[in-house]
Amino acid sequence: MSQAIGLDAGGTLTKLAYLDENNQLKLKHFPSNNMPAIINWINSKHNIKEIGITGGRAEQVKTMLDQDTNLHYIVEFEATLKGVRYQLEKENHNFDKCIITNIGTGTSIHYMNQIEHMRVGGTGVGGGTLIGLSALTTGIINYQEILQLAKKGSRMGIDLLVQDIYQGMETPISPTLTASNFGKVGINDVLEYRTEDILATIQGLVGEVITTLSIQLAEQNEVEQIVYIGTTLDNNEKLRDIIADYTILKKKTPVFLDDHGFSGAIGALMNVTQ
Repeated sequence: MSQAIGLDAGGTLTKLAYLDENNQLKLKHFPSNNMPAIINWINSKHNIKEIGITGGRAEQVKTMLDQDTNLHYIVEFEATLKGVRYQLEKENHNFDKCIITNIGTGTSIHYMNQIEHMRVGGTGVGGGTLIGLSALTTGIINYQEILQLAKKGSRMGIDLLVQDIYQGMETPISPTLTASNFGKVGINDVLEYRTEDILATIQGLVGEVITTLSIQLAEQNEVEQIVYIGTTLDNNEKLRDIIADYTILKKKTPVFLDDHGFSGAIGALMNVTQ
């Protein structure tokens, strides 16, 4: 029996989705810069004849695959939304419409209802911003190290909060909201900051920009739920907490899918098997 797989060749990771002999969904990923490992894994599965493929490196993968393999290309946005529909149903999320915020290197935001979907916005702020600003300000470029150090940091000495502006006065909005990311730097006498605090503050900047835009688009489209997906959320509890807390504060409901980084691969698989 021939097998089909879905492949999402991204800039950082290449994600794979397939059904095992018991029709259970299986997921796997490789670094995209290790293309031989990806091709070797595919070639080791001798019964793979159908591949649904998407992502920015799809053409690079295509040139290295066996010519006998049938490729079915699907536009990345289409694959992601198809995958999200499958995941929402599998995880028993029942709502008629939602905002999908896909946090990758940058962030793309979509509106989806039961019939259609459309891209409604986005921002260049995303995982690439997190890594880039971290490298520029601290010299650390290893993603996992950034995440671990950020967990230990505090934003209080770097971000300017609403309560810092209205000192001793009643505030018109929540006093703990960020008035200005990194706003305390340059207006106090502190010249050096802990690496952990800088990284935590960068996490805050990235999370708040993405969430603010998502909330605005949810308001415009009269949507209650915002579904957050993307590999930038992997093992990143701090970013997830920032996004969830701010979404709830603004009276919207955050939804985090279990396999949030594999929506594109799952959608590419669905494009072949459905």
